Amino acid sequence: MARAEELSVRTSEGSLAATLFLPDAPPPGDRSGRYPNVLLLPSWMPRDRDGSYDRIGHATWFGADEGRLGLLARLAAALADRGVASLRADPRGCGRSDGAWETVSLFTKVDDARDLLAAMRGRAELDLRRSGIVGHGEGAGIALAVAIGDPAISALTLIGASARSWRDTLRRGAAERARRGDEHAHPIVAAIDRWSEDLIERAERGEAAMTLPLRGGERVTLALAPVEQAIRTPPLALATMLRRSVALVHGSRDAWSDPGESRLLAARLRNDVDQTAPLRVIDAAGHDLAEADDASVAEIADDLAARLLPRDLPPVLLAIEEMG
Repeated sequence: MARAEELSVRTSEGSLAATLFLPDAPPPGDRSGRYPNVLLLPSWMPRDRDGSYDRIGHATWFGADEGRLGLLARLAAALADRGVASLRADPRGCGRSDGAWETVSLFTKVDDARDLLAAMRGRAELDLRRSGIVGHGEGAGIALAVAIGDPAISALTLIGASARSWRDTLRRGAAERARRGDEHAHPIVAAIDRWSEDLIERAERGEAAMTLPLRGGERVTLALAPVEQAIRTPPLALATMLRRSVALVHGSRDAWSDPGESRLLAARLRNDVDQTAPLRVIDAAGHDLAEADDASVAEIADDLAARLLPRDLPPVLLAIEEMG
């Protein structure tokens, strides 16, 4: 059985509650007693560390839990079976983490991801030369932003990513969800989709916040700086600056980001040997890959584990490695 350790990771404004998941088997002898490791980053909307909607911190915003493990929890278990450790955390204002989800900026989420990586690098049982990131949805863009400035990241897996700006992704997603009726049982999703054009227009005008009425009389005030940042930071632009091992995964029925978004990213991304980044589309699966069977999740984990090859470390990480 894999071992789960609960952590509290300090950030610039509070702390994030996290789970470090360690394989039960010892690491291979060629890895100096250290496990390769992966940071797992969730998609947009209030979510917990498992990648599910945050039904604890925001119980009135989401419908009943269907009893299935979230995508990130499934990946953590599959990676542990392959000898890979992982860290996943409740985002700010979700689960047991400090903060308010409604006001967290995109750039703050990037900083939080860096803080989580720093926490991993302080662990003697983790291999600093073999580390990766899985980014789901919005987490895919955050993964790209972090990896561009971090030469020690070996590999990335981007799931349900968008390529174009949040303006285009929100408009297309809201229309698709309205057409299907997907996820409108969740009051926060229904409200964001209903007021999507107002959110975009007010963010681009530089307004500070917008209050959304939810079903049942509740209201939520969203800061608009995060929306403006997401509009002006399309993952496609970030992809031009990255040369690393990247693979993409997308559900064919993703109502938050069309599979065509990952095709655009795949065409733009190039790995270390100048090949187009591979894309796997999982048939009949939605944004959270809840419909994907265990074999599909295992294949994602197999692929990432195989790409966690050793990287040369910058001087500061070399010093940390020598002290460990």
